[in-house]
Amino acid sequence: QVQLVESGGGLVQPGGSLRLSCAASGFTFSSYAMRWYRQAPGKERELVATITSAGGVKTYTDSVKGRFTISRDNAKSTVYLQMNSLKPEDTAVYYCWRNGYWGQGTQVTVSS
Repeated sequence: QVQLVESGGGLVQPGGSLRLSCAASGFTFSSYAMRWYRQAPGKERELVATITSAGGVKTYTDSVKGRFTISRDNAKSTVYLQMNSLKPEDTAVYYCWRNGYWGQGTQVTVSS
């Protein structure tokens, strides 16, 4: 069965960095585009970044452009989200997504 397991979240000060990982299993990882979403308290889940199956095309929501980078390692069936220059408004639960499936999420808290 499809499994998506996120890791790498935590508490970080404003301006800091974190790298999220999503380990995938149960499907041919290299055949699917992958996404990162986030959901802040009291807000709707929003799309953060998308990467195509081979990694050639990456798109980002405007609020994270220039600060976040999505990448993938198809040999390891893992997708990453490098987050730099973090802001308090980046605080959310971050979810990995493949068409029709979600991970359990990892909490990112940006606070001094």
